[in-house]
Amino acid sequence: MIKLIMTDMDGTLLDENGNLPPGFDDVMAELKKRDVLFAPCSGRQYFSLLKTFAGYEDDFLFLAENGTIVKYHDEEIFSCPMRRADALEVLEAARENPEAYRVFCGKKDAYILEEQDTDEFRDEFHKYYTHYAAVKSFQEVEDEPIKISLFDAEGKAIESILPTVQRFDGPLQVVASSDWWVDVMAFGINKGIAIQQVQKRLGITPMECAAFGDYLNDTEMMSSVYYSYAVENAHPKIKELARFHTKSNAEYGVLHGIRELMDKGLC
Repeated sequence: MIKLIMTDMDGTLLDENGNLPPGFDDVMAELKKRDVLFAPCSGRQYFSLLKTFAGYEDDFLFLAENGTIVKYHDEEIFSCPMRRADALEVLEAARENPEAYRVFCGKKDAYILEEQDTDEFRDEFHKYYTHYAAVKSFQEVEDEPIKISLFDAEGKAIESILPTVQRFDGPLQVVASSDWWVDVMAFGINKGIAIQQVQKRLGITPMECAAFGDYLNDTEMMSSVYYSYAVENAHPKIKELARFHTKSNAEYGVLHGIRELMDKGLC
């Protein structure tokens, strides 16, 4: 029986307008009755997830910042921070591309430069980071870095940003989380590693877990569960990796997949 269901957010659970699917509350109520834990698993900030799921703060497990920090009942149960020197080096290297917006993602907050706190960036930034501070320099930040996020407003992050930080891949983990964002994290960390830590902590096996994803940064998450679902709009490699498939995010594929699991008596 499935005890834990995880889902990516953008392009997976959320529709094309960034909204939760209709009927979400009803499905969550049914999962709670069945003692199934639900877990948003996203590159988004923990505070952003809390805002999206207001009212579920004490019900959900939150895997935020691409798995670099996991919280349950507002308590940290796992994290994988970066060395501060590495984080600052990546932020400095990203300056090679003047169009790249830079984010220092800390445990307590997210930080951007005052000079980049523009309307253009803020509109996109607020989708993922609802709790932030603008600083004159990243050197003044007194927080533990868990991720560096870099944004390209033209949706060409893979071409424009990735080459400037690709050299860090190996000592660190460099991931294109979408066409707009590139994330840099501690070596070896990803959603899958975070899920494996959660499984150990809660005594849950991969056979008792389901996960829904759409993009390449969901690869390890899909490999950490048996019931791996790709939404119809997923990247071809995710579709190939997934054991199961469901409707697109625009057709509310995650809820469709969960109802399918419930109808089969798997949760």
